[in-house]
Amino acid sequence: FARDPRFNILLLPQNVGKRKAQIAAIRRSAGDMVLNVDSDTILASDVIRKLVPKMQDPAVGAAMGQLTARNRNDSWLTRLIDMEYWLACNEERAAQARFGAVMCCCGPCAIYRRSALASLLDQYESQYFRGKPSDFGEDRHLTILMLKAGFRTEYVPSAIAATVVPNKLGPYLRQQLRWARSTYRDTLLGLRLLPNLHRFLTLDVVGQNLGPLLLALSVLTGLAQLALTGTVPWLAS
Repeated sequence: FARDPRFNILLLPQNVGKRKAQIAAIRRSAGDMVLNVDSDTILASDVIRKLVPKMQDPAVGAAMGQLTARNRNDSWLTRLIDMEYWLACNEERAAQARFGAVMCCCGPCAIYRRSALASLLDQYESQYFRGKPSDFGEDRHLTILMLKAGFRTEYVPSAIAATVVPNKLGPYLRQQLRWARSTYRDTLLGLRLLPNLHRFLTLDVVGQNLGPLLLALSVLTGLAQLALTGTVPWLAS
């Protein structure tokens, strides 16, 4: 690609993280659209052709494609993650898009309106968490900023991107913890948006955040019951 005159390869002096790398590239870009692709992702040949029509509507600020597990056949875990991605895209994101607001345009395959990004970059770059510059949750935070600016976000199921997923439990759990931190942190920003969005999205956001907490509370309560009373929790008589 470096020998192709259509490409401009930007090499940063050191690893500054995804967010700063994104910002450096966006500020050097000139096109109307910016396509974000993670380094472990392969796009179908027609992804851009499928995503761009959504962006012809000036009210749309971003759109994401459908994710699949590129290494689906590695293990039982990767097959489950591939199923999880299908559900997350074709049920959750599809339903959100029906009401005009995909709450997180995922990094492996997302296209943004550059003019909208340019107005949001300072906010995106200056996000802090617990007194330090944020180094996680870039995709969700950028989507929330786009929605705050009044743009719609969309999902395009026919734009397929295959991304590498964790094939061992340890890396998968660390990834999920990082994503969960992002979800709960940026939900606080998203709550201010909900009155202006469809009521379904309020139900969806509340369910996403309360569901895991209630499940954790149920498990802890069951363990406490077992330890204190010797009875098996959740057992119907």
